[in-house]
Amino acid sequence: MTLVLHRSALAAAALLAALALPGTAAAQTIDCQMRFTLSGWSAFFKTASGNGTVSCNNGQRMNVRLSAKGGGLTVGRHTIEDGRGEFTGVYDISEVLGSYVTAEAHAGAVRSATGRVMTKGEVAMALSGTGRGFDLGVAFGKFTIRRAR
Repeated sequence: MTLVLHRSALAAAALLAALALPGTAAAQTIDCQMRFTLSGWSAFFKTASGNGTVSCNNGQRMNVRLSAKGGGLTVGRHTIEDGRGEFTGVYDISEVLGSYVTAEAHAGAVRSATGRVMTKGEVAMALSGTGRGFDLGVAFGKFTIRRAR
């Protein structure tokens, strides 16, 4: 009986010590959004570039440069004027930086709209936006976010 109480006391002490150490609390994901503009063209090869601002609910904020490159059966020219992005799986704003894998089917004339979901490891990003242009096709590629200088 004494051995069981002794083990319980040691386990409780170890738990209290772990809780008292800095940095042992479970990390919480944060909500981050991006507002952006993007313009580009495609003719089998697809390219686009733009700018945006990422802001998170913990107060972090960062200006970013965007680029998209890929290829497929695609043709057109478009500009996204009111783009929005939502990130999931983010613990720090720096995790939104990098290249995301993308696959898309798109079609539009005069007023254009886009919607995409992309992943980069544990981080996922959903993009939507409206703009103008014409485009038609299916494309695969990558979407890259870099810190603006």
